[in-house]
Amino acid sequence: MNSFRFARAALRARPTMMRQPLQRRGYAEAVSDKIKLTLALPHQSIYKSLDVVQVNIPAESGEMGVLANHVPSIEQLKPGLVEIIEESGGSKQFFLSGGFAIVQPNSQLSINAVEGFPLEEFSSEAVRSQIAEAQKIAGGSGSEQDIAEAKIELEVLESLQAALK
Repeated sequence: MNSFRFARAALRARPTMMRQPLQRRGYAEAVSDKIKLTLALPHQSIYKSLDVVQVNIPAESGEMGVLANHVPSIEQLKPGLVEIIEESGGSKQFFLSGGFAIVQPNSQLSINAVEGFPLEEFSSEAVRSQIAEAQKIAGGSGSEQDIAEAKIELEVLESLQAALK
């Protein structure tokens, strides 16, 4: 059974009292212009705010800007820069190793990542030297696991180097 047929069957099997009408956006609706944002790592929350105007994320499908009342969605994130534009006009930048962004109704955005740090904590020189080391391992004759890990590390470091420019 393909996934579409399975989804249709599951929807039909739900009790009718559990069904909710689809949410639709209209042009004349009065909407809040702020996003409730949570940026969390497994061991801590690194950013939480109720007064964010826009969040730019590095989605696998392409760079994406999220505004208030964005269509609910789940996006896989690739290594890259998350830019948070606050109501005050300031912005904060975090480099994430990857993760997921979940846009929920009522302008709620949750970003979950394995690792993330403020961009200002990185040094261009340190990143360049780590790229050189990873390139040696990736092009070397080490074990398959070492080469695969070096290629992943290289992808993350190159994204970080691009964000620092």
